[in-house]
Amino acid sequence: MLICILAAASAVAVVIVASFLFRKLSGDPKDDERDGETPRHAGAMLSALFLLAFAMAIVVPWTTADSARQNTYAESQAVVEAYWSAAALPAPASGQVQAELRGYVQHVLGREWPLMAKQRLSPEGWSRLDRLRANVTGLRVTGDDARDARADVLAEIQNLSTARHQRAADAKATPPAGLLILTILAGLAVIIFPFLTGARPRGMDIAPLMVMAALLGVGIYLAFNISHVFSGGLAIEPDAFTAAQQEFQRISGGG
Repeated sequence: MLICILAAASAVAVVIVASFLFRKLSGDPKDDERDGETPRHAGAMLSALFLLAFAMAIVVPWTTADSARQNTYAESQAVVEAYWSAAALPAPASGQVQAELRGYVQHVLGREWPLMAKQRLSPEGWSRLDRLRANVTGLRVTGDDARDARADVLAEIQNLSTARHQRAADAKATPPAGLLILTILAGLAVIIFPFLTGARPRGMDIAPLMVMAALLGVGIYLAFNISHVFSGGLAIEPDAFTAAQQEFQRISGGG
């Protein structure tokens, strides 16, 4: 933040020095017209700055949401693959591991998903995953097929853990705070700039400015509304885990 303030102060200082030097070197020319070079240049740059900040405030969350959605499907796929591999374990271990996997998915859907709107995951979800890994690791199995099945289940649990860590990171991901603040400041500057240049619209002449201000307000609201991937307009739904539950039913039914 200090660097941003210093950069802004440096830019203002450059303008003051440049204005002083060019006025001295050019014989004190004036640019007092409302549509002169200075207002036109400043207005164009303010508009460009707002568009740049606004575009970044939209694109960054959109890209993050697409990545986070893919990560939820990677996690659900790891659960399904672990469920498939657990079927090859000897009884009763196979049923116990599959029951724990079903419980994990039910927990994610029922209790954990609402928490992600608050940018966190449930500690119980981590406990369930750690307990599952410990139980599978501690299984005493005989025969190559059973040992291979246990190894496959552990590999998928590792994939599941990796995907869960990524989901935890996605839940905390937001655009840089400075970007949203810059969007607001640039929008306000665009709105008040005509008044700074001497414009004094009245009656119906002010209607276009009011429409522009309203649209800028809506745009800035949308930028804030989609800033988190598990809440707001881009909120990711738990479709991947709902699909995993359906896969569990199909696998258990021998489909």
